[in-house]
Amino acid sequence: MKKLLVSMLLLVCTLAVHAQFEKNKWFVNTSVTGLGLSYSGQEKTHFGFDANGGAFMTDNIALLVSLGGDYGKHINNTTHVGVGGRYYFDKVGIFLGLGLKYKHFGDIPTKDNDLAAGFEVGYAFFLSRTVTIEPAVYYDQSFLHHKDYSKVGFKVGFGFYF
Repeated sequence: MKKLLVSMLLLVCTLAVHAQFEKNKWFVNTSVTGLGLSYSGQEKTHFGFDANGGAFMTDNIALLVSLGGDYGKHINNTTHVGVGGRYYFDKVGIFLGLGLKYKHFGDIPTKDNDLAAGFEVGYAFFLSRTVTIEPAVYYDQSFLHHKDYSKVGFKVGFGFYF
């Protein structure tokens, strides 16, 4: 009896997760980055945020727009806008993301701008049918100064699926 109950529960959870990654669904995601968990040659530790919004163009594939920033006492404060996409593995919640960001560095004398390519791997853990916690590992490759502005880090986001 217990095996049947557990099997039915897993089936219901699997169907609920899949239903959120269907075509014409919308989602919004806010993330906190840094907090001592990311590192680059220029920034050391910092506080950052990202806000993403997007729509599923087909099942499991979402297109995104993003806005965010990185701020700290001993870093170059930056803001960025970007576009990207995510692929969600069917019925699992694991996702892969790719994107491009245009960054503006506000505190350095030359006020540099940069274009960065990003990659992320994460998991959408559903708290309810429409709310997720989405931990992810990311890497941003800078095209301006690879050594100083490329970064690897961990972020935790909250997603809202409509």
